[in-house]
Amino acid sequence: MNDFSHDVQLRDQWGALRPDYLEDLVATLSIQDAKQAKALTKDLHAADMADVMEGLAAPQRVALIGLLGKSFDVEALAELSEGTRDSIVEELPPEVMAAAIKKLDTDDAVYLLEDLNRQQRTEILAKIPKEDRVALNRALDYPEDTAGRLMQTAFVAVPEFWTVGKVIDHTRSTRGLPESFVEIYVTNESFHLKGALPLSRLLRAPREHAISDLMDKDQTVFKVSDGKGEVAYKFEQYNLVSAAVIDGNGRLVGTLMVDDVLDIIQERAEDDMLRLGGVNADEELTEPVLAITRSRFAWLLINLLTAILASWVISWFDATIQQMVAIAVLMPIVASMGGNAGTQTMTVAVRALATRQLGPFNAFKVVVRECSVGLINGLLFAIIMGLFTWWWFGFGALGIIIGAAMIINLLAAALAGILLPLALDWFETDPAISAAVFLTTVTDVTGFFSFLGLATLWLRMGGR
Repeated sequence: MNDFSHDVQLRDQWGALRPDYLEDLVATLSIQDAKQAKALTKDLHAADMADVMEGLAAPQRVALIGLLGKSFDVEALAELSEGTRDSIVEELPPEVMAAAIKKLDTDDAVYLLEDLNRQQRTEILAKIPKEDRVALNRALDYPEDTAGRLMQTAFVAVPEFWTVGKVIDHTRSTRGLPESFVEIYVTNESFHLKGALPLSRLLRAPREHAISDLMDKDQTVFKVSDGKGEVAYKFEQYNLVSAAVIDGNGRLVGTLMVDDVLDIIQERAEDDMLRLGGVNADEELTEPVLAITRSRFAWLLINLLTAILASWVISWFDATIQQMVAIAVLMPIVASMGGNAGTQTMTVAVRALATRQLGPFNAFKVVVRECSVGLINGLLFAIIMGLFTWWWFGFGALGIIIGAAMIINLLAAALAGILLPLALDWFETDPAISAAVFLTTVTDVTGFFSFLGLATLWLRMGGR
């Protein structure tokens, strides 16, 4: 935690921003007290500053930047959510934006510029050095969500015929090298990547050793056109700390760092969680009410249509329900259990697809496993519900009916929970977006149809 001169802490015991801290900061902004604003934000990490700015209203954020002046940590802008970032960047003068971009790595600078219109972007880029402007324009030319857009263009590269001593002297004396790096790339005269040398190995080697003898020739390399999903997967799969990026001709053009990829991994996890709930992955707490309403309406409408379908199935058995009130009481239990069981399976399947642990190579095995789990759980809950129904209503036959329906629906839920994500993935549709709606339809319709159908059959056979 950060302690300030007025004894106010930034976060509470749960890690959330303290309301009294934000109240003090808002009061400071209202009277435009620059000295107090600097005291309140002194020594804040860029990520903490971003959280503070997220907690302020749009005009207050720009006012805070103005009061802090040169003491404002521009890296905080790169930590902001897209909605907050855009609202701030559009209000800041081009001179302020240009000064901020000069201090940022290429990937962070691109994050600030990517959603600006052409005129705003041109005004800002015109105020930065030509070398930086060329690098940023080149990065912005790559499609969004590719390695080319995510990479940093500042890296250390040396010829393959250099020695360890030559490289060390070069890194000590050369200006313009990145502030932090973990490996040095080795290239030939055409700037084609030949290998990489970790700093730890470089520092332990004798000065006279050739770089070509120490470098790793086999390494994970990305192309500028590789998608961020591919980047995140390989960094996670191979425990990478950094990796080179090459263009279409095989020339070294940038590097990817693990801190940037961690943001992608977290973003993907958050996207999956939101989409499973039928929420737009781009939705933010700071968005206007109408925008949020519009983004959620479509999925709620689909849910309504599927609910109508389930109700239509129930209407087929209205005579059965009228003959025995107990059926109406027990009916939601079957559908609810199927929905919950299916959601468990679907969540595991969607995550396994995202991490590439599930695919054609093991799909059949996983389907059999999930069906087995569904069948066993169905049998166990059939016994529980059968005994409970017999105790509650005194009808042994009704307990058998709901038990059988429970087995059928949990088996159907397991099948739907695994097959729906596989099918959607096969058709190149994100299963996190669509699977939940279809799963609810399957479990509701199967649950109601199996329970009511068995009850109707029992009544027609003379059951009471």
